[in-house]
Amino acid sequence: MLDKVSNLDQINNGHNDIDRADHTITGAQSLLRTLLDCGVDVCFANPGTSEMHFVDALDSVDGMRCILGLFEGVVTGAADGYARMLDRPAATLLHLGPGLANGLSNLHNAGRAQSPIVNVIGDHATYHRSFDAPLTSDIEGAARPFSSWVRTSPNAESVATDTAVAVAAATSAPGRVASLILPANTAWSTVDSSTPTPRAHPNPPARPSDSVIESAAAILREGGSTALVLGGRATREAPLALAGKIAAATGADLLAQTHNPRISRGAGRVEVTRIPYPIAESVALLEKYDNLILVGAKAPIAFFAYPDRPSTLYPPSARIHELVRVDQDITYALDHLVDTLGAGSLGAAVADYGPPDMPSDGPLTGRTIGAVVSAMLPEEAIVVDESLTTGGSFFDDLRHSAPHDVLLSTGGSIGFAMPNAIGAAVACPDRKVIALESDGSGLYMPQALWTMARENLDITVLVFANNRYRILDNEMFNVGAHGAGPVASTLFDLTRPTIDWVSLAEGFGVAAVRTETVAELGDALRTAFAHSGPMVIQIPL
Repeated sequence: MLDKVSNLDQINNGHNDIDRADHTITGAQSLLRTLLDCGVDVCFANPGTSEMHFVDALDSVDGMRCILGLFEGVVTGAADGYARMLDRPAATLLHLGPGLANGLSNLHNAGRAQSPIVNVIGDHATYHRSFDAPLTSDIEGAARPFSSWVRTSPNAESVATDTAVAVAAATSAPGRVASLILPANTAWSTVDSSTPTPRAHPNPPARPSDSVIESAAAILREGGSTALVLGGRATREAPLALAGKIAAATGADLLAQTHNPRISRGAGRVEVTRIPYPIAESVALLEKYDNLILVGAKAPIAFFAYPDRPSTLYPPSARIHELVRVDQDITYALDHLVDTLGAGSLGAAVADYGPPDMPSDGPLTGRTIGAVVSAMLPEEAIVVDESLTTGGSFFDDLRHSAPHDVLLSTGGSIGFAMPNAIGAAVACPDRKVIALESDGSGLYMPQALWTMARENLDITVLVFANNRYRILDNEMFNVGAHGAGPVASTLFDLTRPTIDWVSLAEGFGVAAVRTETVAELGDALRTAFAHSGPMVIQIPL
């Protein structure tokens, strides 16, 4: 738990937008003023009764963009996508314990992505809790496993300081989930409007010691088979360029951990090999390495335990050296290592532009879909990938396409792609967002489509509709269970009835089309990329 944040400064923000004869403001108004002064000006919200004073304050405190989500998992997933693109938090507004619970799956992903998020969670008035009303719950207890910082404001006077500390906690390296619980009477009670609004600055990330960097340099100079395993912000464009210099100087390979929050890819970017999800493939990739140098990453492990398969994916003889933790200054560590190796003048090898040839027509398969998307991908697109079994080749297919960023599932909680796409589109309105979504995963958060339509967000959603939880067929085999028989198979089957994504999307106000051939998919993508706004493309498989 992150308990302390340094450099809490008291400053007067000079807000003049609240005009009360008694010179007071509510706790909710104080919270909004503080969020805005701390740089948090977007709130993804699904409010209820306990949050009405926050909602009311939106009309008296200017500057907060509030975006409604019809389900709290959409709200928290959007905040995650926003944070991944801007490295600063949005707020969420959630309704008591059940509202928080609805959003926990994507808060789990956000925590694994090191995304800064400030949750504002309403609660019953402090004096009402003892009556055990139907919505009473242990909100702090529910929030703690999915938050790095949790606090309940006891009164209106404490709200501003608690809010500033929450923002500082969220923005402390490497990025954290902070949850501030606001009892209803804390929100409606008043405080002196002339009280200075606090602003908090997070602790800067620590730097690894010179000896740790020197040890990494010594390993790289030895000449054994070595790979840098990159995680956290190490897979962004600038740190990747530094890692590319190290590779050029030493011959080391560059690997990305399987589940990274954001990876810069495409023409002009340093290429990195993503460690595969399947155990056999990852073991085969890693078995040749004598040394693994961790750069904001953990030593590679399996996603699940399986009978007669290893939990660690690297050979027992491999030497593991942690250059820099994910909560430390990754760019500093790589830059210092470049200098130590004398690699500053070297050019890093980057991908050239040359996507796969786009087939003129034919059936849609994982390979042909990857070729079409790669050939047509707009420059600086944001690709949110939850394609699962269909998209096994997509990461490699896109390596020579136009420069782009890829957002990946980090915590394994299903239903992240469409909510993440919302946040990415709000954060970067000048960039095309493409969500690669499997149909089973998309059905966890279909309400995201409504928010896309309401905000007219520039998102193209490709839904890969095999009408089955296909990945579970694979997992039945992986865990050594018998193949899915007639009863077990019903738990993987998404027919009876089959979901019509075109009708579903149109019902939420999003234009949609069904494509069954390469040519139809190309036409649909041309239409989607030529216009601003959301579109769903259903691809039956």
